[in-house]
Amino acid sequence: MGTEIATFAAGCFWHIEEVFDKTPGVISTRVGYIGGKKPSPTYANVCSGITGHVESVEVAFNPAKVSYEKLLGVFWNIHDPTTKDRQGPDVGSQYNPIIFYHSEKQRKAAAESRAEIQRSIERKIVTKIKKVSKFWPAEEYHQKYYKKQKNF
Repeated sequence: MGTEIATFAAGCFWHIEEVFDKTPGVISTRVGYIGGKKPSPTYANVCSGITGHVESVEVAFNPAKVSYEKLLGVFWNIHDPTTKDRQGPDVGSQYNPIIFYHSEKQRKAAAESRAEIQRSIERKIVTKIKKVSKFWPAEEYHQKYYKKQKNF
């Protein structure tokens, strides 16, 4: 089956990357920016809120070892899908939760999973589902950030 790509935004990309890196079947991850208008955004640009990008993680996975649906389950468990412009202590539009789909199959699975989660909670889900756009890798010091820090 080869390798497939999934892209998720769910708050600070350091946390998202750490969780997906520990998920069996995930081959690799990289953090970056997606969904905005400015080419080659920097962390400072994105944090300013003027570019329209969100912090995200691109997940390369082996679908023979982990399904896209399983990755969606991980995604729903690592963020508050009812909160806009904030995840935990992080505040700003760059932390909005979004599933970026790479195929019609992923779009359908994402929509089905969102509907299933919505049935199980009272508050309205604000997590969006959008077609993937240009992914801009974040600066090197953001990649595998937690692994580079001795305090984590």
